[in-house]
Amino acid sequence: MQNKGLIKLFALLFGLVSVYQLSYTFITSKLEGDAETYAISQISEDEEGYVAKREALEASYLDSIGTNPILGFTSYDDAKKKELNKGLDLKGGINVTLQISVRDILQGLANNSKNPVFNKALDDADTASKSSPDTYLELFFDAFDAIKGDTKLASPDIFANKGLSDVVNFQMTDDQVKPIIRTKIDEAIVSAFEVLRERIDGFGVTQPNIQREGNSGRILVELPGARDIARAQELLSSTAQLEFWETYQQSNQSLGAFFVNANERLKEILEPVEEEVEAQATPESEIDSLLSDVAQDSLDLTPQVNPLLGKLIPGNPGSHAIARALVSDTAEIGGYLRMREIRRLLPADVQFTKFLWERPAKDSEIAELYALKSNRDNVPRISGDVVSDAQDTFDQYNKPAVSMTMNTKGAKDWEKLTGDAYNNQTGIAIVLDGKVYTAPGVTNGPISGGRSEITGTFTVNETKDIANVLRAGKLPAQAEIIQSEVVGPSLGQEAIDSGFMSFLIAMAFVLLWMIFYYGKAGIFADIALILNIVLIFGVLTSLGAVLTLPGIAGIVLTIGMSVDANVLIFERIKEELARGKGKGQAVADGFSNALSSILDANITTGLTAIILFIFGSGPIKGFATTLLIGIVTSLFTAIFITRLMVDTYIAKKGRSLDFSTAMTKGLFTNMKINFLGKRKIAYVVSVILVGIGAFSLFTTGLQQGVDFVGGRSYQVRFEKAVNPSEIASELNDVFGSGTNVKTFGEANQIMITTPYKVDVEGIEVDNEIQDKLYTSLQKYLPDGTSYDEFTLSAASDKALGIVQSKKVGPTIADDIKNNAFLAIIGSLAVVFLYILLRFRKWQFSLGAVIAVFHDVMIVLGIFSLTGKIMPFNMEIDQAFIAAILTVIGYSLNDTVVVFDRIREIVNLKGWNNGQNINQALNSTLSRTLNTSLTTLIVLLAIFVFGGESLRGFMFAMIVGVLVGTYSSVFIATPIMFDALKRKIGSARE
Repeated sequence: MQNKGLIKLFALLFGLVSVYQLSYTFITSKLEGDAETYAISQISEDEEGYVAKREALEASYLDSIGTNPILGFTSYDDAKKKELNKGLDLKGGINVTLQISVRDILQGLANNSKNPVFNKALDDADTASKSSPDTYLELFFDAFDAIKGDTKLASPDIFANKGLSDVVNFQMTDDQVKPIIRTKIDEAIVSAFEVLRERIDGFGVTQPNIQREGNSGRILVELPGARDIARAQELLSSTAQLEFWETYQQSNQSLGAFFVNANERLKEILEPVEEEVEAQATPESEIDSLLSDVAQDSLDLTPQVNPLLGKLIPGNPGSHAIARALVSDTAEIGGYLRMREIRRLLPADVQFTKFLWERPAKDSEIAELYALKSNRDNVPRISGDVVSDAQDTFDQYNKPAVSMTMNTKGAKDWEKLTGDAYNNQTGIAIVLDGKVYTAPGVTNGPISGGRSEITGTFTVNETKDIANVLRAGKLPAQAEIIQSEVVGPSLGQEAIDSGFMSFLIAMAFVLLWMIFYYGKAGIFADIALILNIVLIFGVLTSLGAVLTLPGIAGIVLTIGMSVDANVLIFERIKEELARGKGKGQAVADGFSNALSSILDANITTGLTAIILFIFGSGPIKGFATTLLIGIVTSLFTAIFITRLMVDTYIAKKGRSLDFSTAMTKGLFTNMKINFLGKRKIAYVVSVILVGIGAFSLFTTGLQQGVDFVGGRSYQVRFEKAVNPSEIASELNDVFGSGTNVKTFGEANQIMITTPYKVDVEGIEVDNEIQDKLYTSLQKYLPDGTSYDEFTLSAASDKALGIVQSKKVGPTIADDIKNNAFLAIIGSLAVVFLYILLRFRKWQFSLGAVIAVFHDVMIVLGIFSLTGKIMPFNMEIDQAFIAAILTVIGYSLNDTVVVFDRIREIVNLKGWNNGQNINQALNSTLSRTLNTSLTTLIVLLAIFVFGGESLRGFMFAMIVGVLVGTYSSVFIATPIMFDALKRKIGSARE
């Protein structure tokens, strides 16, 4: 081998750099462990809110030592930026995909046009977007073109308005306007991206990840380690629409009359009567007096008789709220007040009144209702775009508040608004995202200077977040969470423990097996393998890649697959030694002859990993990333490092290296199995297996996970074992049919999947479902378990209640399903072309692709047949697709090695009626069985010890490895041979 010195230097530097990069991770882990120990010693579990207190103390401890020098080259703050990033499933936290509403942006660009063609096109695009993979904007353009008639996009009441006058004019055609609108939409999404980035930076999570997903208007946000999940979701989905409105007084007579008339009209709508009922005397017209009478039952009316007045409570004296109500009644009352029949009853002087609820305190049962002075266009007196700065602070009573500074225009408008409120003795409602945060009055005349303050029942974190979103600015459109995954910190730690356990077991077995089978040469392979693992982690850290649980699976799988290169090399060296060559020449020829097979096998696996990286998302990308890195480092360590150690060892006289042990010497040599002669039996067996699987697929089908059908899933853990059938029956009564409950791992843990309100987005729905789950499952929980302790909002390391949740909207579920289909088809096509390029005969490609199709069908069939009886999750999701693609890569790896040997022997000896093909298959048998065995043991280690979430994934791969080993010998090669028989005329049965 040439340039040994250069390879030694490169290997040394590569290893040192990897260790250096990993040192930051060891440093941060040590210091964070110290901080956790310190916090536990200072704060007892008996203290109220001990989790949050410990977390704050840990942060304070780390802040205090953040800049202290460590080992003379770094500090905690510096090391934290360079440590190995752990993914959501290892650290806990939240991962969401936000859909920026392109409809909202279009309406804004069109200045909220009332043009019927424009609005019909928007509605048609809404409908089409539910089933089409095209972007919303293109669907809108298609819908507009279909119904536009003489209407143009450049109409004065659409896009040729004052706001776009510098880029759109009346003379433009639709084709000229479309690229301008595309640019504007893209600018708005970029703006949303930057707004979210600013908010996340102010949230305080280390190593956040935010990225756009092409031109889809989707933004992926990952916050590993985020413990206050409710706070994170609120921060991400809040549009930060800040508005300032003047309120009406409680004593407004027109509004008092409206509530009485609305109550009477609702009686007719909700409970029509056949007979005329004598009207009761109306109390004073003032709303305060009216509601006081209702509260005191002076009207002798029940809530059933008075649908509106029966649910309202008088406003507090001195408050600018018009009334109050139970929080549980606010949605129903709000629905009544939005009804057209009811709004028509508003007197002329208050006809544009806007009714909004306050944002109640966390545990409050009462919410206040405000009546705001609005106008025909529903435009606030002042909007949030006038805010130039915002800071979290404390008010005069030392309670958390938000201080705002306005620009020149805002200051002028603020002075006018506060002057009107002072003169009218009304309040100023400060509204953020449709909720009234506070509505103070003005006691000392107009306020100049543009400074104001938002007060209310806030926590310190809430004021920090409000100031954060106001500084960052408002989103240009609504951001809906269409996909989310929340992992509790306890589950993340369990994933680390189980992943580490599977890693150690797999590593130990492979190291011992190589020594058992290859003796001293196996020790060299083990050293190369250990270096390979160090390099993988070093490269991951250097690239800033995220390590996930599937990523650990990818690394552990790499251990098994990287052995393949050493096995190929050692088997070829043994063949050269058997031919009587000297050790030096045998080693050189063995490495040289094995190189083609090693490269082909790894390239085919790499191609499937690249496709997985392109079409996968989240943890699946992590799996693909580690697999790709592992392939490259495995090639380097097997081809160069192992060779270097072997050459160095045999260079000294008197040293022997047999590449076998006493127990394995001569094993699998001189094998003469007639594989081709048994191909018809193999065809029959495979047709039966594929047929049974196909029949089950068409009749029973597959259990599709929420990734593919949409919905919400919750992993819930209890103190004792529970009956999933009993819980399923109860939850189907609550959520309707379709809710699925199954044991997930241990008997005290279940997975709940429900399509309930899958089409409805928003945190409110998530909270509603969690509330229903808590109510339904409370009897199975320990006494005294609170709602916060049951849900992930408690931000604790608890091991009971919801430990993981996932939500996938129907639109993104369709996209995931389409991407999965494209990934499988794409991988088959790429592999067909690669093998055609390498072997120059389409028959080789045909054999490989049919074998892969055969393997995939059998795996799918087994999942269909056993999906309901296996004691672990067998749902088809993104992880399953990753497994299928890995099976494709592994099967091709095996097949290409066999094809390489066939090509080599046939080129030397000819086809010889297929006998030389049998010889090639027999000569690779030792390699095939060695690689399959080590890979299977590795997969079994992950299956048993790698955690419940990976069991279905690993089961698919275990089946795939078994079937792939069989198909490379009994399907791919015979089909290639049968397809070539006529062409090679000398072939005979």
